[in-house]
Amino acid sequence: MSVLICRLLIDFGLVILIWMTQLIVYPSFVRFTERDLTGWHSSYNQRITIIVLPLMVTQLGLVMWQIATVQSFYSLGSALLVSVVWAITFFQAVPLHNKIQNGVDVKQSAQRLVKTNWNRTIIWTLLFIGSLLKVSF
Repeated sequence: MSVLICRLLIDFGLVILIWMTQLIVYPSFVRFTERDLTGWHSSYNQRITIIVLPLMVTQLGLVMWQIATVQSFYSLGSALLVSVVWAITFFQAVPLHNKIQNGVDVKQSAQRLVKTNWNRTIIWTLLFIGSLLKVSF
């Protein structure tokens, strides 16, 4: 299987995951009571990490391989976008999840997750579209 097809599959997995998270999971956080969300959140975090972390690490590895082998607008642009997604994840999303986990500003943190996650949703969508176009042409 070619690297481009692998990238497309990983990008597709991430775009589906992020849209489900953005439209279903995070909005449901806002509807939970603080107590229920704090109780559920630990289980959610463990389970979602099993899915999202391998996808993110694989995407990063594939992008790094693409840069090492072919420096193009596609590979460099992908590297920039993946770097931004990682930064947003670890400097915005993770701290908000930690607040929920620790019972700090639970409702506000859930609402901020919905708002700030749009950035990752847009970026992962762009990455998927870029991979789809790259494979198509």
